[in-house]
Amino acid sequence: MSDRQTPRTAHIRPDGVSDATVEAMGKLSEAFEIVERARGHLYAFHQLMGRADLYAGDAEDLLREAGHPDIAERLATGIVGRNIVEGRWTFQLVEEFDDGYWSDFRNFEKQVRDELVGGRRHLFEAEMKESRRTHGRRHHEARPLEGQ
Repeated sequence: MSDRQTPRTAHIRPDGVSDATVEAMGKLSEAFEIVERARGHLYAFHQLMGRADLYAGDAEDLLREAGHPDIAERLATGIVGRNIVEGRWTFQLVEEFDDGYWSDFRNFEKQVRDELVGGRRHLFEAEMKESRRTHGRRHHEARPLEGQ
C-alpha cells in the first residue's frame, strides 16, 4: 500500500525548479484552461447555430403550409443555410480554431512544460493543495487509493 499522505512524483517539482518558474507555468496552464473553456463554448455555439438553422427550416415549411409563401421564401433565401460569417458555417470556424490557435497553444504549453518542469502538470495547484490540506486528516489525503 502506498503512502497516501505523500504526493505522487508527477506532482512534486523537479530539483532546481524555482518558485517563479512554477508560478509562470501555473499561469500558462491556467491560460490554456481558459482557451479550453472557450473551445467548449465555440462547440456549443456551433451546435446551437446548427439547431437554429434546422428550426428556421421548419419555420419555412410551416409558413408555406400556413399560406405565407412570400415570407417563407424570404426566410429560405435570407436566413436558412446562410453563412454565419463571410464564407463560413460554424463547423469551419471550429475546424480552423482547432487546427490553428488551439493546437498551437496546446503544443506550446506541453513543450514549455516538458522543457521547464519535466512534463509535470499542475505543479502550482499540487503545491497549493499541499499547503492547504490538513496532513493526516481523513479527506485531506495527498492522493487517492491505488487503482482509483
